[in-house]
Amino acid sequence: RQGSELSGWAMGRWTYEGIDLNHNFADLNTALWDAEDNDLVPHQFPNHYIPIPEYYTLANATVAPETRAVIDWMQRFPFVLSANLHGGELVVTYPFDMTRTYWKAQELTPTPDDGVFRWLATVYATSNLAMANQDRRLCHYDDFARVGNIINGANWHTVPGSMNDFSYLHTNCFEITVELSCDKFPHASELPAEWENNREALLLYMEQVHRGIKGVVRDRDTEQGIPNAIISVDGINHDIRT
Repeated sequence: RQGSELSGWAMGRWTYEGIDLNHNFADLNTALWDAEDNDLVPHQFPNHYIPIPEYYTLANATVAPETRAVIDWMQRFPFVLSANLHGGELVVTYPFDMTRTYWKAQELTPTPDDGVFRWLATVYATSNLAMANQDRRLCHYDDFARVGNIINGANWHTVPGSMNDFSYLHTNCFEITVELSCDKFPHASELPAEWENNREALLLYMEQVHRGIKGVVRDRDTEQGIPNAIISVDGINHDIRT
């Protein structure tokens, strides 16, 4: 058995081809921020459903088949809420995962939907039994309990090409990362306890899909639904589409 603090911490992080899937999605952040700096958003450059750069689609691009498969899946199904599960720490992170200042290793980089993301992260963190345990030990050196066991991903460590940022900028999906346990490789005998730690949190998180605006956009004359209609909310510089 290997704990996360031992030499095997990175075991299994890279694919057979040597690709780190956690950094393998297209970097859409840089293109958006460059466009914002040049006052091109949203009239000349979108603030949502940002297209995948051409270089990323080339056959010789360093993109894992697993990543391409997940992107195809995301494009076929209109997901709106997601979480990906990691190990090695006890904290919930939310986008953006990449720092806006390119050379900074850590920088608070909120999305236009920061309030929603903080809520989603808090729902999971406060109902996860391990995180909510006030007597728990630190995993490493960060005391995330002081900040409610949630953190903006970029304010922890920058991750260019993360799935969370890609989901937010290329689809309608809001996605967070849950660091489930100090131990990256729990023994099989510990899995029932891990399930109990996370069962209620997973259910409560899924229920959050009912928050926010819901409905159908219809043609006023025909009453037919309108696909791909853009929804804008005043004060939030990130649209979505039906």
